[in-house]
Amino acid sequence: MSSSSSSSSSWSRSKFLDSVFMIGQKEVTRILILFLGLTASCLVLYKTAYPLQRLNVNNLSSLYASPSSPLPNINSSEISQETAKPKISFKEILENATTKNNTVIITTLNQAWAEPNSLFDLFLESFLFTVTIASCPSSGSSDRRLRRKTHRKIGPHHFVKNEFQQKHVVVVCLDRKAFERCSQLHTNCYQIETSETDFSGEKVYNTPDYLKMMWRRIELLTQVLEMGFNFIFTDADIMWLRDPFPRLYPDGDFQMACDRFFGDPFDSNNWVNGGFTYVRSSNRSVEFYKFWHKSRLDYPELHDQDVFNRIKHKPFITEIGIQMRFFDTVYFGGFCQTSRDINLVCTMHANCCIGLEKKLHDLNIVLDDWRKYLSLSEHVQNTTWSAPMKCLED
Repeated sequence: MSSSSSSSSSWSRSKFLDSVFMIGQKEVTRILILFLGLTASCLVLYKTAYPLQRLNVNNLSSLYASPSSPLPNINSSEISQETAKPKISFKEILENATTKNNTVIITTLNQAWAEPNSLFDLFLESFLFTVTIASCPSSGSSDRRLRRKTHRKIGPHHFVKNEFQQKHVVVVCLDRKAFERCSQLHTNCYQIETSETDFSGEKVYNTPDYLKMMWRRIELLTQVLEMGFNFIFTDADIMWLRDPFPRLYPDGDFQMACDRFFGDPFDSNNWVNGGFTYVRSSNRSVEFYKFWHKSRLDYPELHDQDVFNRIKHKPFITEIGIQMRFFDTVYFGGFCQTSRDINLVCTMHANCCIGLEKKLHDLNIVLDDWRKYLSLSEHVQNTTWSAPMKCLED
């Protein structure tokens, strides 16, 4: 009886274990199917969210090095032409733009001046109507390499298209919008970091943000000199009408335009304007620019031009031996003191004019006057400009 009972008990246990094993197999199968289904769903969702991502089998080590790195949020519609371009340094841009005597033309740009049909468009347009050296006789040193060999003649003038000097212009952008707009129109654009201040809007003369923008410019130009480049700095509200290089003095480290010129290029009492400067890279010029930038701390409410007037007679300027020259407004004119002779003028600046709309209006008139002049068959005697007009209004 006990033997039969033991045999029955063993059979029951065996059947029970078989049942458990069968149930276990079914559960494992279900779990496996569920796991595979979830995996497939995740792969589909991942490919939908990141359609451009592909595993680079040649760079698997980077995955092991940072296994917890978050996946980039890439959307094909967000990939712009700028992000696709390789980043190049400011020095590389300067090297690409330099002339054979290591000179670059630099201007600065923010969003307000970069808007379509704004000052930047006019600035670039003026290069389309720049007359060559033949119509601008040399009184100083000239960089004749800037001339194009191909040009066409209009009356007594040699007229050159934008290949003339645009390729030597570096546009330093103070915000992202200005950089994007610049990149649409020009080759040599560079955006600098301005995290402390938003420079995108129009900066009214002598406001705190205006002062910061002017001193950021001086700091940038110091860096250009330290890298060994000579430069012409030009405001974007200056129209380039003739090649200015023949009008640069052969013996000056630092040369500056004037609001008012009193007849002597050596006289530091001329009323200067920092909107157009030519500076040769040297230890003297670097030390001067550093001193100029540092002096802002002594005159916190003054802009760079007024600080220059305060420091130009200081003993340190004599000690470093920097040679200064000041441009005649006959050649480098502006609305403060317009050029008296359209047959000689090289640039025209919308200085002594506050307000973007006023500048735009009157600089358009300047270009209209210039186009009319170029269409004439002989040099004119009457050189009265139609501008300024709105810039004279209060």
